[in-house]
Amino acid sequence: MMVVPGPASTELGKLVAAELKAKVVPVEFKRFPDGESRIRFEGDVKGEDVVVVQTTGPPQNENLVQLFLLADTARDLGAKSITAVVPYFAYARQDKRFRPGECFSAKTIVTLLRTCGVGKIVTVNSHNPALLKTLSVPVEDLSAIGLLAEYFRKRGFEGAFSLSMGKKGLDTAVEARKVLGGDCDYVPTQRDVVTGNVTLGKKPLAVKGEVAIVFDDIVSSGGTMMKAVAYVKEQGAKHVYSACVHPLLTDEVREKILKAGAEEVVGTDTVPNVVSNVSVAPLIVKALKKRVGPVCG
Repeated sequence: MMVVPGPASTELGKLVAAELKAKVVPVEFKRFPDGESRIRFEGDVKGEDVVVVQTTGPPQNENLVQLFLLADTARDLGAKSITAVVPYFAYARQDKRFRPGECFSAKTIVTLLRTCGVGKIVTVNSHNPALLKTLSVPVEDLSAIGLLAEYFRKRGFEGAFSLSMGKKGLDTAVEARKVLGGDCDYVPTQRDVVTGNVTLGKKPLAVKGEVAIVFDDIVSSGGTMMKAVAYVKEQGAKHVYSACVHPLLTDEVREKILKAGAEEVVGTDTVPNVVSNVSVAPLIVKALKKRVGPVCG
């Protein structure tokens, strides 16, 4: 097996390769003056099982094009198989036609990856894993919630109160509770399918005097997380922390979440960020080892 770390996931790709004891194929990357990407493999992948590691967080379009280039080039160079490790799967939130005539973005991206020679996709906390499993390429969706919960457990927060965003996301809080112990519940939310705006409902939370951790899959503009943190504080939580798998947030958004009452914002390295204190490399490595068995460099 050979690991190709894409330009958007260079460090994560190297961590995955190191834990797999697999050979790294470096990529020479150049951005032309007009913004286009040039990719060149600095190694031979002919006849090899190739793992391309490339997240597709912001800038999503550029990172997606690079992923397509990486996969298609690996195929052209004679790779035996291509697995795309896409820690953050862009456009996955458009997982159906919410309104007549809308694009079905998740399906389009998977179709393009298949066309580029990808035989399997590994991703982390996608928006709708059940939907991805019905598409034209096998998709394995991993969950990093346990890793985030373990980060807080090691910090001494065993027994903390785990919270998810919305009733539909309650499984997230349940997963975190398995690591942290303590109780769990959800912050009531409702999303407008036209505007995308999220509002919070009114629901008593038994967090008075507790350390509470609000878990979510994605934080970007931070509006929903800010509201949730403030609401949990209003309900009497002694300490509140914000945890997300995919930290798309800017430093400014992080500061706003802290001002809303969070004592720390923690994310993973699915999207490299200043808050990426938890690596998903062990999760990815476990999935890859299960798929291919012992790895030979």
